[in-house]
Amino acid sequence: MSDDEAATGFPSDDPHLLGPGLLPTPFTAAEIRAASGSGKTIRLEVELPDGDRFERVNRFTELDDEGATLSQWRLDGDGAVDGPVTSERVTWLELQEHAAFPAEHTTRGAEVLELPIGRVECVRFEVEHGEEHANASRFWFALEHPGMPVRYEIPMPSGVVRTTVVAIEVVPRPVE
Repeated sequence: MSDDEAATGFPSDDPHLLGPGLLPTPFTAAEIRAASGSGKTIRLEVELPDGDRFERVNRFTELDDEGATLSQWRLDGDGAVDGPVTSERVTWLELQEHAAFPAEHTTRGAEVLELPIGRVECVRFEVEHGEEHANASRFWFALEHPGMPVRYEIPMPSGVVRTTVVAIEVVPRPVE
C-alpha cells in the first residue's frame, strides 16, 4: 500500500480511478488519446421524447499529447450544418472524467448492443438520480471504441433523450 493510499484509502497507481468514491472509468486518458489517431469524427443520432430526431457531429482536430480541439454541430435533413458550430479545447483527462461516476449511486454491468456501427461489447453504467429507478441515466461504452459512450439515455421531465453513435471515423496517425 502506498503512502497516498494509506492516507486516503484511494489507490493512486490505477489510471482508471480518478478519485475516492468513484468507479473506475472504462478508459484512461491515454487510451482515449490513442484511439483518436490524428483526428476523429463521431456522428450521433439524438432521439427526443416527442419522437423528433436529429444528427449531431463531434470532431476532434489539432490533437496533441494533452488534448484536442472539439468542434460540435447539428445537421439538417440534407446533412448540412444546421446552426452554430462550437469549438473548444479539451484535454484527454477531461474526457475521461466524463465517465467517472459515483460508486454509491451507480451500477456497472456488461451488455452487447447492436448499433449502426456494428455489434459492440459494452460496459454499462446506470447512475441513479433520486430514489426511483426510472430517474437513472444510462451510458454504454464500447470496449473497442475508447472515448465517449456509444449510447446514452438521459431522463428529462418530458421523457428520455437517447443519443446513439451512428458512425466513427478515425484518421490514422502517420507512421514515423
